[in-house]
Amino acid sequence: MLNEQTYQKLLAMKLHGLNAAWKEYLDDKDPDKLSFQERFGIMVEREWALRQERRLRNRLAVARLREAACVEDIDYRHPRRLDRSVMQRLSTCQWVVDHENVIITGATGLGKTWLACALANKVCREGWTATYVRVPRLMHQLAVARADGTYVRELARMAKVHVLILDDLGLAPLGDEERHDLLEVLEDRHGIRSTIVTSQFPVKKWHDTIGDPTIADAILDRLVHNAHRIDLAGPTMRDPKSKKQGDKE
Repeated sequence: MLNEQTYQKLLAMKLHGLNAAWKEYLDDKDPDKLSFQERFGIMVEREWALRQERRLRNRLAVARLREAACVEDIDYRHPRRLDRSVMQRLSTCQWVVDHENVIITGATGLGKTWLACALANKVCREGWTATYVRVPRLMHQLAVARADGTYVRELARMAKVHVLILDDLGLAPLGDEERHDLLEVLEDRHGIRSTIVTSQFPVKKWHDTIGDPTIADAILDRLVHNAHRIDLAGPTMRDPKSKKQGDKE
């Protein structure tokens, strides 16, 4: 009876990891092989691990990463000028601690989005938050937010995210309002959060891509000067003749 009461109380408190360890203890044919301290430590560890796993699932669900990518699965064999040492440094996530950015450029099919999502996945596993959004979709979201009065709230929401992926910068021309919106997003993050930007265009062409020289200067100032640059080049990874297409856009 006492065991059943304990079981129900653990369930009521949502201590599911502790409850699972408690059941294992009750089923153990030699329950005294471990001391009380050892057994209690195992139970607490089980609860801790379960909660960490649940939080990670929540962070990944909120991030909505386009690719189910991991840094451990990066293909370094494909000739696209991807520096392993650079990716290994980024995999430590020190750039997030230092509020630095990552810029990934290159032609379609070289895995820019995949690499960005792999870095964001590592960020989530290390306990930070991330969000993926394509720049054209972001512009639409902010236009809608401006119309329904939630613009400031939407900017504040994005400012809180530890790592924001802005995918496909320059894919579509930016209007005047969109240029200012992008600057607002980056201004709120500058020096306090990290941003990953992917683009088919090299950074030297971003002035023309953004359109307004003054706004372009301001955007590049907030993105480029503290950014790790990954400039990809080579044959597409979407070629069916490739030996491996593990990471893709």
